[in-house]
Parts: sequence; structure tokens; C-alpha cells
Amino acid sequence: MMLDPRAAATGVRLITHAVLDSTNAQALLLSQRGEHGPLWIVAERQTAGRGRRGRAWVSQSGNLFASLLLTAVASSERQPQLSLVAALALHDAVAEVAPSLKPLIAIKWPNDLLLRGMKIAGILIEAAGGENGAVAIGIGVNCASHPASTDYPATDLAAAGVAISPAMLFGPLSLKMIGRLAQWNGGEGIATVRADWLARAAGVGEEISVRLVDRELSGRFETLDQAGSLMLRLPSGHLEIIAAADVFMLPS
Repeated sequence: MMLDPRAAATGVRLITHAVLDSTNAQALLLSQRGEHGPLWIVAERQTAGRGRRGRAWVSQSGNLFASLLLTAVASSERQPQLSLVAALALHDAVAEVAPSLKPLIAIKWPNDLLLRGMKIAGILIEAAGGENGAVAIGIGVNCASHPASTDYPATDLAAAGVAISPAMLFGPLSLKMIGRLAQWNGGEGIATVRADWLARAAGVGEEISVRLVDRELSGRFETLDQAGSLMLRLPSGHLEIIAAADVFMLPS
């Protein structure tokens, strides 16, 4: 596993492990010990990988498990925008290493990567708090396999006929992330990030279901607001602003 040399030249570093409980947990632990980003933590396998809302992330060898530790990257109000930034970087990287798949991949709000409508990757953003404003961007990509049972239909790159190892994907990802973070610029470039995200989005203009912690809503996915939240037009005509939720596509 290696960084793209151009990413390394900007000061990005990499630590690799054979096995970790969670790359995000390790990144946040290192931040508490005074480590500064940008620093990638990559593992061949995780024993306690996790997704949003504490859900388990199946972490078999052959898939990519990586977390980027960033420090002093943005105000806490703008940190959720990193979901859009990271999703764009991952979309860029997959499209580069597997150009035949580019027309078939899309981003499900806020940051899941879909291939033919099925999930091939997820991203988990976690903030450590503290004075250095540390954030871990955890990325899991189904390169060689995918779980049989999840809350959303899943697939992997190998099942699509594309043999891409985690190492083959990670190098381009390390460079694409630098480019997308520079575009975002701590939130100053959110308008261009938003436009690029919408151009790659799944479900815009379509009926979707949005699962919140305490309720579930259905409506039309109109667009993103200027901060990156989902704008859902309910059947009543009311426009609901969704800052965090799980999104499910509905049959046409």
C-alpha cells in the first residue's frame, strides 16, 4: 500500500496495519495522543469496522479499509460537508482506475457510492473534538467481496468484472482526496463541491425514502441546500431540510 507520490509531496503520511479493530478508531486515538494530519491509516482487515449509527461494517480481506485523519481542517459547523468532499474523491478514484464503470457509478446522499444502484462503498465522518479539531474520514470499498445481508443492496467491483486491489485504488484515492480538499478549502469552495456532487448524484428529482432516527419520510429529492443538506419535497408540498439520515431509492 503506497501513497501517490504527489500526495506524499504535500506532506500526507501513511501508516499501514495487517489488522485493526477500526481504522477510524485508530485515527481518532492517534489524534488524542497528539498526532496531526493529514495522515492515512489503512488496514488489510478490521475486526470491529463500523458504519453510520454504530452499524457493523463487514471487513474481509481484499477490500479497502482506510481512514484519513485531518486536523484543524474547518469549523465544526462546516465539518459535515466533508461527506460530500470525500464522496467526490472516491468517485474520482474509482472512475480513474475503472473507467468502464464511470457511467454506472453514482453517489447516494451524502456519501455512499453506488454501482448500478447497489452499494460498493461507504464513508463515515467522525470528529474527535478537542483543540486540534481532528476529524477521521473512514472509507470502506468492496473491491473483492460484499456482505450478503445489509440495510441496502450491495455489490463489489469484482462482481462487476473489474479486478482492482485495495492498493490499486488507494494510491489514486490519496491524490484525489488532496485535490477535492483543496477545492473545498475549509468550506470556502462548497458551491463548486455542491455542483460537482449534484452532477454525480443518485436520485435527484426522484422519489426517495429518508430514514431519520425517530421517523421516516418520503418525498422528492429536489436538490442540496448551500450547506449540503438534502432538500426533500413532501407530498404536502412542504420542503424538509435533512441534515443527516439514511436514504433509500424508491421504485420508479
